[in-house]
Amino acid sequence: MTETKADLNDKEVVENDSTVEETTAVENENETNVEQQAVETDDNSTAAEPENELETEVEELKAKLQDEENKYFRLLADYENFKRRAALDQEALQKYRAQSVVTNLIPVLDNFERALNVESQTEEVKSMMTGMDMIYRTLVDALKAEGLVEIEALDKEFDPNFHQAIMTGADEEKPSGIVLEDLQKGYMLKDRVLRPSMVKVNE
Repeated sequence: MTETKADLNDKEVVENDSTVEETTAVENENETNVEQQAVETDDNSTAAEPENELETEVEELKAKLQDEENKYFRLLADYENFKRRAALDQEALQKYRAQSVVTNLIPVLDNFERALNVESQTEEVKSMMTGMDMIYRTLVDALKAEGLVEIEALDKEFDPNFHQAIMTGADEEKPSGIVLEDLQKGYMLKDRVLRPSMVKVNE
């Protein structure tokens, strides 16, 4: 059967309408996909924001914890240093507890030595000097028990840590810097100098 021109025109219109409808449907589907992607993107952005805030908060808390730990360790170190200093102070106090008394008794030793160097003329004076010598030795022994040590100076090399040079001399038989005479005894309390020896040093 032969189609008329009118029939062909109607067929083309129907086909065109069908094509338009298909194109519209595809466009609508694409728009729906775009909208869904936009919504998903918004959801992802919204979900990412709390995660970033949580990570930032965790980092801040870690930093604060580190600061507090540093403060704690510094405080602990200060406390340990304080305990060590206190222990050293207590040890020194115990070690040199007699320093004040011993220092005050050193002039007494000097006076005893001067008195004992006086020549005895009579038996009565000799007897008295013997008694004084006994007292002197008892006092020296008691002070030695507390840690008193006499500084050696005669014929020793001059040491400014233990000797105080108040005059010089010349002795060709001895090297320079040697102590020629101990003019006043020096004393130490254990390892601490209470009074340096006053000496005459060879030039």
